Amino acid sequence: MSREDVAAQPGGPGGPAAGAGDRPGPGAGSGGPAAPDEVVEAQWLALVVIILGAFMAILNNSLINVALPQLANFFGASTDQIQWVLTGYTLASAMVVPLSGFLGDRFGYKKSYLISVVLFVAASFLCSVAWSTSALIGFRILQGLAGGTLMPLSMTIIYKIIPRHQIGLALGIWGIASMAAPAVGPTFGGYLIQYFSWHLLFLVNVPFGLLAALFGMILLRETPIQTDLGFDTAGFILSMVGTGTLLLALSDGQKEGWGSFYIVSLFFIAVSALSLLVWVELGTAKPLVDLRLFKNPTFTISTITSSLVMVGLFGGVFLTPLYLENIQGLSAMDTGLLLMPQALAMALMMPVSGKLFDKIGPVPLGVVGVLLLAAMTYHLHNLALDTPNSWLTWVLVLRGLGIGLSMMPLTTSGMNALPPDTIGRASGLGNMVRQISASFGIAALTTILQQRSAVQLSRISDGVTIDSVPFAQLQAQVSAGLGQAGLDPATAAGGAAAVLAGLIQKEAVTRAVADTFMVASIPLFFALPLIFFLRSRPKAQPAHTGSPAASAAPAKAEG
Repeated sequence: MSREDVAAQPGGPGGPAAGAGDRPGPGAGSGGPAAPDEVVEAQWLALVVIILGAFMAILNNSLINVALPQLANFFGASTDQIQWVLTGYTLASAMVVPLSGFLGDRFGYKKSYLISVVLFVAASFLCSVAWSTSALIGFRILQGLAGGTLMPLSMTIIYKIIPRHQIGLALGIWGIASMAAPAVGPTFGGYLIQYFSWHLLFLVNVPFGLLAALFGMILLRETPIQTDLGFDTAGFILSMVGTGTLLLALSDGQKEGWGSFYIVSLFFIAVSALSLLVWVELGTAKPLVDLRLFKNPTFTISTITSSLVMVGLFGGVFLTPLYLENIQGLSAMDTGLLLMPQALAMALMMPVSGKLFDKIGPVPLGVVGVLLLAAMTYHLHNLALDTPNSWLTWVLVLRGLGIGLSMMPLTTSGMNALPPDTIGRASGLGNMVRQISASFGIAALTTILQQRSAVQLSRISDGVTIDSVPFAQLQAQVSAGLGQAGLDPATAAGGAAAVLAGLIQKEAVTRAVADTFMVASIPLFFALPLIFFLRSRPKAQPAHTGSPAASAAPAKAEG
């Protein structure tokens, strides 16, 4: 066999690597006719089951984000205490992400997925009946332990059940869950809080979870189990300590102060644990966190590129609601309605990009999508106090189209470059890196926002002096208005000064948000040249022998 022939084989340096999705699909027999339509239908029905689980996990967090003030009032908790409802879930979910690959390989991906779904549903019910802040935080941590494995497990199962030539479309459809849930979450959560009860924020997960578990038992087929696979205890402990302390430091850094003993200690523990993790895992035959996967250049570039995109993406997720609620005074529900077109654009573009990925590969989609995302993120630096919502909506929709067009190809190209027995570990590793990147992006942009707010406030204050003519005219107008409202001259003058100070503060924050959007576009522009190093187009896979129904199609649960 020539070098070119070897390169064209799955896993060869010149052709797309065999993923778990290379299992024989419909029509993948020895050149024979396509498999029956029932096999294809079963595959797509199984995909719906996977989407239900992913949708449930993502919807839950977007519901809770808007409900923290109401939860604090109900339990009589402080802001710092109730924030742990989010922080506890985030830390727990991040720490167990690397565990997903081991669980699937050792106990089977179907069993691991179903147990995660059931645990998530049980934790959701417990959250709905929580009797105190501590109980709610504890149940949310349990929920995070289950939810952290759902996304990587579901992605790996897709590679197990969908033929390679349709994997892009399948992941695009799966990606709808990650886009549609944030679209409806804030609005739906605000509606439930306003007209019903906070208990429903958690109970709403129950029907989705029960449907996912029921149909998963029927439609998903168990994957091969590696009974001799040992548990990497040292790797697990080090990864939990390293990722947990790092995310906690990034979460609390702005509040506690980046130079405080608490934050510096967390960073020291994180760096020490992660350094030891690298040393331990590179010396372990079957590591929990398989860092050797980064020897594959396509997977490495894919991970770096998608991580840079996550930084810019979550910058918008963080900054846009802040601008709409704090500057323009919109409610959480109205903010959710205004952001919904962007999320719907992302959701609609995901299956389109998946279909195109199967035909033209990741490079054209990634370049166009990331360029559109970067340009629109940079364009948001034009925000002002009186920016029309219609203008903002169109910019965000174009931004959403860029996200939907690029995210799936960037992540999938790296997964496709790996052998089938590493897909589970690669999914967990990639998700962990991207989650840390998103947390780092939010922390960095929060710090930049605070610094730019101070700079802009100082700059505006220096330009608006109390003895300037414009200031005197504006103060006179505000005082006159307050006087007509029945206030005495002294009170009206004091009120006018307070109003003017508030306007200056709001203008400073608006300019700071605009500056931070410009900074958020930088990692997106840096990601653009890296995309050209990804494989341009997946080649057709050679025909496989064997029964397609036996290896690719999900069937009824055995036993």
